[in-house]
Amino acid sequence: MTGYNTEIVTIRVGEDDYRLRKLTDRQQFSDPDGAAERAGISSATWPLFGMLWPAGLALAERMASLPIAGKRILEVGCGLGLSSLVLQRRGADITASDNHPLAGEFLEHNAQLNGLPPVRYRNAPWEGDDCELGGFDLIIGGDVLYERDHADLLAGFLLRHAKAVSQIMIADPGRGYRNRLARLLEAQSYTRTEQPFFADEVELVSKGHVMTFTRSAATSPIASRM
Repeated sequence: MTGYNTEIVTIRVGEDDYRLRKLTDRQQFSDPDGAAERAGISSATWPLFGMLWPAGLALAERMASLPIAGKRILEVGCGLGLSSLVLQRRGADITASDNHPLAGEFLEHNAQLNGLPPVRYRNAPWEGDDCELGGFDLIIGGDVLYERDHADLLAGFLLRHAKAVSQIMIADPGRGYRNRLARLLEAQSYTRTEQPFFADEVELVSKGHVMTFTRSAATSPIASRM
């Protein structure tokens, strides 16, 4: 007995179908050994990792066609790992990360459901200093700015783990903290562009955008000193 209820759903991304094991609803909760509590995850936020969100679907659609050759890619707040699964199917150098104690287990199960090799996974709290994680050319995340301190924590994490020349792609449904993240990343020499969610990708989210932050050799103070 897991202590929570799940279901298998099929999602179309690009030209492929993906089967995902997800929580049945947001009323699920199970923390028998206190791992979630120690990670700072409340009973209210516990089930969020195990749901499908419009921003996550929009991000996965972008990953179905985004150029990936030569890029080391990290997904933050991966949850069920749909975007990482899309990238794994395409042969990308992808690492998925989250802070939820069940995210790695769900990701492994979902890779098996789709006949894919296991996706590299790392438990990576944003406030931690994981020197072994290394740097990435592209860091992605879907709907990861839903708490007041998330923008500051994520910006600090990106400062440590994005390469001097890098790209950050965040799909956000219009939460109030996305402009805070934008200002923090602009202070790290990134430039921002935005694209709205496509209506045929996800349920209509009128304020939803995929934000892309790019730091080139010309704009990066780090790269200019190399």
